[in-house]
Amino acid sequence: VQLQASGGGLVQAGGSLRLSCAASGGIFSGYAMGWFRQAPGKEREFVSAINWNGGSTYYKDSVKGRFTISRDNAKNTVYLQMNSLKPEDTAVYYCAADTYGVTTAQAAGDSDEYDYWGQGTQVTVSS
Repeated sequence: VQLQASGGGLVQAGGSLRLSCAASGGIFSGYAMGWFRQAPGKEREFVSAINWNGGSTYYKDSVKGRFTISRDNAKNTVYLQMNSLKPEDTAVYYCAADTYGVTTAQAAGDSDEYDYWGQGTQVTVSS
């Protein structure tokens, strides 16, 4: 399974970006998908996750109400719509696939649950 993240960039505080993660080489429709991020000098942290059919979504508290995760299984792609961006959202964003497909609130945030990772896309929010 290969994951290709895109859509990052430089945006002013209050702006929006939409990240995409395209999957190939596997059965995307059976995977739970997650987004993580890592800021310079910090550990990688969970941002959001969605189960195989989009029926359940999970978010880091600090992004609730601002970020929305979605997926299009016909296009083998998961998205992260990021609105009202803040400078503290600056990080490299990674998408990841959990081949089990069904995730829980606890498992969604555990990076060890994910089997495949994309290469990351840089998001920089200026103040």
